[in-house]
Amino acid sequence: MPVKNRFSEMLPEITAWRRDFHEHPELLFDVHRTAARVADLLRSFGCDEVVTGIGRTGVVGVIKGKTDTSGRVVGLRADMDALPIIEQTGVDYASKTPGKMHACGHDGHTAMLLGAAKYLTETRNFDGTTVVIFQPAEEGGGGGREMCADGMMDRFGVQEVYGMHNMPGIPVGTFAIRPGAIMAAADQFDVVVTGKGGHAAKPHDCVDTTVVAAHIIVALQTIASRNVDPMKQVVVSVCTVETDSTAHNVIPQVVKLKGTVRTMDPTVQDFVERRISEIVEGTAMALGAKAVVQYNRGYPVTINAGENTDYAVEVAKAVSGKVDANTAPLMGAEDFSFMLNERPGAYIFLGNGDTAMVHHPAYNFDDDAIPFGSSWYAGMAEARMPAA
Repeated sequence: MPVKNRFSEMLPEITAWRRDFHEHPELLFDVHRTAARVADLLRSFGCDEVVTGIGRTGVVGVIKGKTDTSGRVVGLRADMDALPIIEQTGVDYASKTPGKMHACGHDGHTAMLLGAAKYLTETRNFDGTTVVIFQPAEEGGGGGREMCADGMMDRFGVQEVYGMHNMPGIPVGTFAIRPGAIMAAADQFDVVVTGKGGHAAKPHDCVDTTVVAAHIIVALQTIASRNVDPMKQVVVSVCTVETDSTAHNVIPQVVKLKGTVRTMDPTVQDFVERRISEIVEGTAMALGAKAVVQYNRGYPVTINAGENTDYAVEVAKAVSGKVDANTAPLMGAEDFSFMLNERPGAYIFLGNGDTAMVHHPAYNFDDDAIPFGSSWYAGMAEARMPAA
């Protein structure tokens, strides 16, 4: 199962789809043009069923194999949304929508899965059913959660599910994966510190919220350095500091902090949530102020099932022979985690070559990766449901 010749033949067509999506980026759940284009293409391929509006704007296509003696149903997922970034690639198919761009390669993911869907409808060389899943709102909107909450897994009978993401810094044609936790849970916290404002020349008459906030920021770093086992991954970052004054000579009454927590272990995640409140409230009290914490759980840890990871590795090896089967986990987050919480499966990285990193204004998906990605998607269906 090397790179399938059909995908080399289809490369200009798949590339054209990808670049069309790139020119017309859409954010979060507002992917109406993209979803409509995906649905139209799936219908033109001859999918047995195409359903729109799953998880608000998600699209699902159903492809039946030549036979179905196994009763197996395999899901393959790609994401469709872009990012609110001003593009700086200089390519002739750059975004036509100011302030929006495909800076994470979801245009490539969507195009590769469409290529696989077209191939699978042409060949149907598998025994079972393939469900192709095109998801909105991966970039912070939780589209994966919404599709699952909409009953997608049960409605289409999905038994196992697989996803893929391009990765700059890995050579094109190389895959990377690991069993267990591969991407982090991502939570957010907001802190409001209230003290007593006043004139900067009379700090003794005030409760200086900026000093309190500074102590809180430093103290929060002890969670990673002194509270959590050094062998456990955790990141606590305060990323925004906002006061209710912009003057040089006013001690503000209120300071607001915003930050993120990244963890790989649900037990650590629970501990960090509790510890943040203890540190914030205790530090503020010690300095005569008050502080309130709002902690919001985001995407869960992305956990690859061991057996399904092995399946993904074998297909990747067959496609390219270049697979890092124990790649280091990343502290970024991915809402494919919601689908993996519902069904066993695996998430794999595909090399994008020596390009700008994802979420950078100069990033661009490498179209040379398409035959490898489409071959892997199609190969997962054929390998997990071999023709009878």
